[in-house]
Amino acid sequence: MSRVTVQTIDSAPEESRVELKALEQKFGKVLNIHGAMASSPVVLQSYVALQQVIGDYGTFDARTREAIALAVANVDECTYCQSAHTMGAKAAGLTEAQTVAVRNGQVDFDDKLAALLQVAREATANKGNVADGTWQSALDAGWTNEELTELSTHVALNLFTNYFNHMVETDLDIPAAPGL
Repeated sequence: MSRVTVQTIDSAPEESRVELKALEQKFGKVLNIHGAMASSPVVLQSYVALQQVIGDYGTFDARTREAIALAVANVDECTYCQSAHTMGAKAAGLTEAQTVAVRNGQVDFDDKLAALLQVAREATANKGNVADGTWQSALDAGWTNEELTELSTHVALNLFTNYFNHMVETDLDIPAAPGL
């Protein structure tokens, strides 16, 4: 059971309502994660701001962003985010089997993506530290230094939501990701 009240548009603090309404329109309902974030305008506004910056300036397509989120959520053991991003990844073009492969760290269907996700997995597991060889493998696979540095923002955003879900124990209100 969630440690915080999942807010509705009407019950949320005034400073959270506009963003919560926009998220409700985007997802068709107020997801538990967003309703819980709305309890603190600082949390919801931070989440929305990072999403907006990525939308405005990010270079990764939706498929890649969702794969990053799945990899980070798996390493960080966030059930809610693995479930949410499984849905998002499927909508972005990954098959369910590919979402499982990404979560398992066995991306044999796209070598370039596999190299990027290895950087994301190491950064997540090692407090941001990535081995030189892993970084170089990503460059050799065709990623640029700009893209690899952008990856830090995607990892940070996903850790932000993972940690939030861990802290408040967000109840799953979406289909669970397939078991591993």
